[in-house]
Amino acid sequence: MITTITLNVSVDKAYHIKETVESGKVIRVASCNMTAGGKGLNVSRVVQICGEDILATGFVGGHTGALLEDLLAKDQIKSRFIHTKSETRNCINILDQNNVSTEFLEPGAPVSKEEIDSFLQEYDKILDESNVITISGSAPQGLEKNIYQVLIEMAKKKDKKVILDASGDLLKEGIKACPTMIKPNSEEMENLLGISINNREQIIESAVKLHKSGIEVVVVSLGGEGALLVCRDGIYQGKPPKIQVVNTVGCGDSMVAAFAVGFERGYTPVESLKYAVSVSAANALTSSTGNFKTDYADEIFEKVEITKIAQL
Repeated sequence: MITTITLNVSVDKAYHIKETVESGKVIRVASCNMTAGGKGLNVSRVVQICGEDILATGFVGGHTGALLEDLLAKDQIKSRFIHTKSETRNCINILDQNNVSTEFLEPGAPVSKEEIDSFLQEYDKILDESNVITISGSAPQGLEKNIYQVLIEMAKKKDKKVILDASGDLLKEGIKACPTMIKPNSEEMENLLGISINNREQIIESAVKLHKSGIEVVVVSLGGEGALLVCRDGIYQGKPPKIQVVNTVGCGDSMVAAFAVGFERGYTPVESLKYAVSVSAANALTSSTGNFKTDYADEIFEKVEITKIAQL
């Protein structure tokens, strides 16, 4: 089973309007879509589409939290959240007539020490049932910046594979526990290594440095050029065919999900790279976040080019 951890979930509302956003003006919404939000829940949806057993966990609270659990159930995603006294947040995305996005992201409400302890106890039980853990996104108030380090260490003690997809201090502290895989972008690698990255060669050098620090698999997204993979077998690039992009939101989460599926199925890192690039590209062909059509992914998979750049 694959377990996704999303500590700072939200109910995401997409408001579609037929005009531009103007301050002080009454704007009527043409349509509204609601989804269970948070990077880890995007991962959950993609894993479910891939056909693997999935469990989502984290914190939810109040009426909004109950709505989020209902939305996940409609997507046929199992969940075991810790229920908090505080209300789960909402995040609003306004899409105007030109498809320009304006977002309002609420902060995660604080969680108490008792709620954190309850989560850690439940997480320890969940680990016994899981093979792969993904940890994604931000954390609500009340959690220490080393929370992901703690979760990774707990998983590694039980010999579980862990993918960490975070930023800032959560990523910096988390990699101290050497997760199985990370997926940083250039800016995140700059912050981790205290350097400036200006070209492809420096991206590769930085990814190699992170790998040699004890992280088994380092993946860097290259946008339309696919992704870079550094592992003990060498440095590889997976490149998708040219596609007509509809929506890039959630492509990174789709890549994380596909790598988790690869780990679950026992794929090699290079096999996982090819699969992940195809799923991520298929996500870019749909308007929904954390969603793809398997037929698209299968077709793209056959056209993904894997190039070995260098041996380590």
